[in-house]
Amino acid sequence: MMTANYISTLMLSSSLRYSITNNQSALSKASTEATTGRFADVGLELGATTGGDVSLRADMSFADQLVDTNGLVAGRLDVTQNRMTELGSTASDFLKDLIAARSTDGGGRIVLPPASANLQDLIGALNVSYNGSYLFSGINTQNTPITAYTAGSASKNQVDSDFSSFFGFSQSSASVSSITPAQMQTFLDTTFDAEFASPAWNTNWSSATDQVMQSRISTTEVVDTSVSANQTGFRKLAEAYTMMSDLGNVNLDQTTFQTVVDKAIGLVGSAITDLATLGGNVGVVQQRLTTATDKLNAQKDILNNQIVNMEKVDPTEASVRVNTLQTQIQTALALTSQLQKISLINYL
Repeated sequence: MMTANYISTLMLSSSLRYSITNNQSALSKASTEATTGRFADVGLELGATTGGDVSLRADMSFADQLVDTNGLVAGRLDVTQNRMTELGSTASDFLKDLIAARSTDGGGRIVLPPASANLQDLIGALNVSYNGSYLFSGINTQNTPITAYTAGSASKNQVDSDFSSFFGFSQSSASVSSITPAQMQTFLDTTFDAEFASPAWNTNWSSATDQVMQSRISTTEVVDTSVSANQTGFRKLAEAYTMMSDLGNVNLDQTTFQTVVDKAIGLVGSAITDLATLGGNVGVVQQRLTTATDKLNAQKDILNNQIVNMEKVDPTEASVRVNTLQTQIQTALALTSQLQKISLINYL
């Protein structure tokens, strides 16, 4: 008894279609690997060592985030440092003005314009923002730290009230000329000084917090990355500029005017030292930030090399697979086309 084996065109056609589908999937994978130089399916290829690859990529992502954050922090610190440098320079120039005006007739009139301008510049500098956040607000980065010193403002109203309560008349009164050096010294050292100390400063001038912003700049370092408008150097400048612009100095007796100038000279000189110290502190943080970023970039390079070594494929071998699979698919398509032309009608 003989047994016959039959191979139908349907069976051949189905087999070819299955081969084409598989080869197209393999071609997609091979093309990806030839183009990227890494496994198309890292988890499938690495198997049990996939966890190590995932851990390396997590470390790489964290380092990337820190580098990006450090870039923003560096920008904030640069602006902060520039503003403090400008304030220090302005204060140094004003100190010269004060020394020159002290023994000059009409000195109050001479020093009034720069004092008024410097006060507004100080407020503007402390209210600077960067990337949508106020730099000198402490942790209240969405709030303007210093209120304007204008008619009707809390700070201006309080100074006016203090002067009137202490002397019995306003700064614009002709009676200002009767104020003695001793009276003015007492006013400056008590009532007026108190306006630039807590709690009055925080009530009438500032909404900033003493607590400043902190940022993680590396995997192990967290540093202060802002300066508060409540620093004593800024308060001293605000006091000196206000003192020389809004205590009726134009009408003061010369000796009383000199009392005010002497107080202002002491405040400005001390403030310049304070600002230099603040600038030095910020400079230290800037240096630490640069060092941390350099180390992170070096770490990223090491991690990237480790990841590449784990995930890399031979691009030449992948290209050969691409060419081979393309040839197989083309052959299968050609055979499928030939099979579709076979029909029993041709043999009847």
